[in-house]
Amino acid sequence: MNPAPSPVAVTGLGLLTPAGEGTEAAWRAVLAARCLAARDTALTGLPVDFSCRVPLDDKALDRRVGRKSWRMGRPAKFAVLAAREAVHDAGLTPADWDSTRVAVVIGCGMGGLEEVEAQHLRLEQHGAHQVSALAIPKIIPNLAAGEVAIDLDARGISLAPATACASGATAIAMARDLLSTGLCDIAVAGGTEAAVSRLATAGFWRMGALSERTHAPAEASRPFAADRDGFVMAEGAGVLVLERAADAAARGARPRALLTGYGSSTDAHHPTAPPEGATGAEAALHAALAEAGISPYDVDHVNAHGTSTPLNDTTEAALISRVLPHRPSITAPKGVLGHTLGAAGAIEAALTVLTIQHRRIPPIANLQAPAPEFDLDCVTKQPRTQDIHAALSHSFGFGGHNVVLTLQRP
Repeated sequence: MNPAPSPVAVTGLGLLTPAGEGTEAAWRAVLAARCLAARDTALTGLPVDFSCRVPLDDKALDRRVGRKSWRMGRPAKFAVLAAREAVHDAGLTPADWDSTRVAVVIGCGMGGLEEVEAQHLRLEQHGAHQVSALAIPKIIPNLAAGEVAIDLDARGISLAPATACASGATAIAMARDLLSTGLCDIAVAGGTEAAVSRLATAGFWRMGALSERTHAPAEASRPFAADRDGFVMAEGAGVLVLERAADAAARGARPRALLTGYGSSTDAHHPTAPPEGATGAEAALHAALAEAGISPYDVDHVNAHGTSTPLNDTTEAALISRVLPHRPSITAPKGVLGHTLGAAGAIEAALTVLTIQHRRIPPIANLQAPAPEFDLDCVTKQPRTQDIHAALSHSFGFGGHNVVLTLQRP
């Protein structure tokens, strides 16, 4: 087993989710285990017409962001708000830090798809002169990282990984490496997504990836249930502040948790489907354990990718049972929040940190018991109190991207 690297402290969290603004809102929602999916008027007429939206309309979102919001796409606005909360939670003040030593790594899987649709409509109906001069900055996925860096005056390395539904977790892993190699002293890392558009919804539906429970949207997302039929489109952002543990201790900051390792791999198998046996995901899981210097039997809890799709949940359940046969507790936040795509890995990492910190495991929404073929200890119905020393957060994305994060109690 490889020696464990120097741990990285998670000193701040910021969340903007379908539960509302702020980390506490998201935490309360997942503990309550009620799916937040509802009818979405923007999707009216489509075969799937419901989603999990952030409950802030454009005017409210602009008020929160402030005077520069006019130039930002929705993913960037989400990221800015989540990053502000995370930095505040960490007890840091941008005016006081060495901005050249602050990195920003914000993953985004799809960029501003709603803006693509809106500007294309303008082009077709009114001509090129009516296309917004801000169309491209509002569309391209790296502008979330760019606007966070501007908002925080962070002048260090800035990156925008796009690994589909693993983007947020990839960002956290990359930030860990920047800290470990001394390329920054503070990393603001996470993911954002605002892709609940007609085009994306229709595309995912045509793939057979979405739940079709249009008669009962709040029952649609049901990870690991026998009758699951797909995921629910969602949006949001999650941001973590990471620092070397020694640096956090030197300034008197108390870590919420430690990021002690990660594993990343690529399936090199299929654009959207995992290989039989989840060999790539298993490699990432073993790498995450090895880097943290722990064995599979040290894992107390898993925050599963748990998309509620038939194939993903079957593959992931088999992976967990094979590599972690001692049956650690399992939760899956997408049952409540839906699938926030590029933001999911960061949001779920933040929720894993809270689970470790509060010693409470959120139950999986819409799940009475896992499908009979799954040998999993899924937490259902009520939150479970558990002393957690080590937890894993799984993120898997189209393109065969696999990321597993190891988080431990300080």
